Amino acid sequence: MISTNSLAINSKIFLKSNLFNLKPKFAISNEKNWQLEIPKIDLVAKISEGVEKENLDCYVGHFEETHLVFGNVVLAAHNRGYKVNYFSRIKELEEGDLIIYRCGKIENKYEVVEERIIFDTNVNILQETKDNRITLITCVENIPNQRRVIIGFLKNRKEIYE
Repeated sequence: MISTNSLAINSKIFLKSNLFNLKPKFAISNEKNWQLEIPKIDLVAKISEGVEKENLDCYVGHFEETHLVFGNVVLAAHNRGYKVNYFSRIKELEEGDLIIYRCGKIENKYEVVEERIIFDTNVNILQETKDNRITLITCVENIPNQRRVIIGFLKNRKEIYE
């Protein structure tokens, strides 16, 4: 469960850090087709900009300091204790599992390569990367200052024509 203010507060810490001390570096998506899909855990969820509690109460949140399509796309969601807990089964993910990310007309498919536990003050997880990856973040049950992180590397990208 992501505590009420911890990710929002940490997002502000990230913004005040040396890495993220200015306005968001990347365009904010207003796309209707902005969603996350993880077949193994039966997840299909809309994404919205920001990781404040109010946003995470309805959506998977996008850290606005991170990329939308290329580089390191970082998302967060609740996993328990709220009306909407999109990442309730995220700890079931294993190496090789599929994560599908759609933003506008782009669909990226990622393969899970790593799970790790970090402290909530670890800003390195938001850094730009040379590779294309998705980073999913949620709380660790009953350990308020730690976060579960799932990292997936890009398998393929396609443009959706409708």
